Amino acid sequence: MQPDPHTSALEIYLVGGAVRDRLLGLPVHERDWVVVGATPKAMERQSFRAVGKEFPVFLHPETGEEYALARTERKVGPGYHGFTFHAEPDVTLEQDLARRDLTINAMAETPDGRLVDPYGGRDDLDNRLLRHVSPAFGEDPVRILRLARFAARFAHLGFRVADETMALCRDMVADGEVDALVPERVWQEVAKALMAPTPSAFVRVLRDCGALAALLPEIDALFGVPQRADYHPEVDTGVHVLMSLDQSVALTDELATRFAVLLHDLGKGTTPVDELPRHRGHEERGVPMVEAVCDRLKVPNVCRETARQVARYHLHAHRALTLKPATVVRLLESLDAFRKPQRLPRFTAACEADARGRTGFEEADYPQARYLQAAFEAARAVTARPFVEQGLKGPAIADAVHQARVAEVRRVREAWPGG
Repeated sequence: MQPDPHTSALEIYLVGGAVRDRLLGLPVHERDWVVVGATPKAMERQSFRAVGKEFPVFLHPETGEEYALARTERKVGPGYHGFTFHAEPDVTLEQDLARRDLTINAMAETPDGRLVDPYGGRDDLDNRLLRHVSPAFGEDPVRILRLARFAARFAHLGFRVADETMALCRDMVADGEVDALVPERVWQEVAKALMAPTPSAFVRVLRDCGALAALLPEIDALFGVPQRADYHPEVDTGVHVLMSLDQSVALTDELATRFAVLLHDLGKGTTPVDELPRHRGHEERGVPMVEAVCDRLKVPNVCRETARQVARYHLHAHRALTLKPATVVRLLESLDAFRKPQRLPRFTAACEADARGRTGFEEADYPQARYLQAAFEAARAVTARPFVEQGLKGPAIADAVHQARVAEVRRVREAWPGG
């Protein structure tokens, strides 16, 4: 390999996730670098382009990879914006690594492949521990979210949060640090965690340290709420939501659907105690709660819409094979599936995750999804053109199209196995 003329005069180290993932035998998708002993002018002389706003970060002129000057940070105010940074040539690699969140992210590698591991990250990888580097972890509330996200990412490999790190997180929550988190950053971490292999671990870590009650109280309220054991052998609503969430991973890679699964049963948290373990009307009660969460976290519209539809209509999907054809058409219309066909598979995947997120039902078939898709395909083949040609106008056309769709769904239902 030819020496890189842009970095040959610099003391550089590969850091963070690339080092961690290589040691875990995982694919490395992006690489970050730290430069020790350099100044911004020295970087510019090597044709790097400055992009950092809060501290010096530069893009390699050919690869586009990020190179940050080694830096330290100091807490000067509340929240995660309350820091000052020192990025001068006298900052050492060990000082730079010390400001990182977890030991498994505080390792570096020299150009010749030697591991630099001053804080025991390699041992924590071997022991499957998520452990903070230093007490400075407690100065930044975003690190609670990142810790929970890494739990979601690595739980399937056997990783757990170190006891001392969980204790520190609890102290941070008690001190009100999470109150300083802005909605956009919370959503960013939630979205990443939902796309991880075990998103339930994200929720569990937040709940164990008390942050869930502060950030997503609607989810926290579901734990301890009983459901009918004949439908839900796991009984606890919060446990059911986490089981459903992990089921969604096998069914879809769409963020909107996984987010909808997370919020699908919020209404059960408001069921009157004297009605438990039944939850009559929880679908309708859940819709404004979904809206409130989406407003608070500034959730993208596609995620909001999917979550709202799943909360409102998931029981319709479960009963699809017993619904009247006219009700099925109204469901499809309520989903706006005829104009936006992609909404139906998002909806049915979330409903299937809900159905499978129950003890003993993890491998259960869900023919409702196939039936609704078949009914939709038949119904959307109906067009307005023949009714226009018959001379119908305005509302009469819409009514005729609706009735024809109902007839097509009836045909599908009658031909369905067991129909």
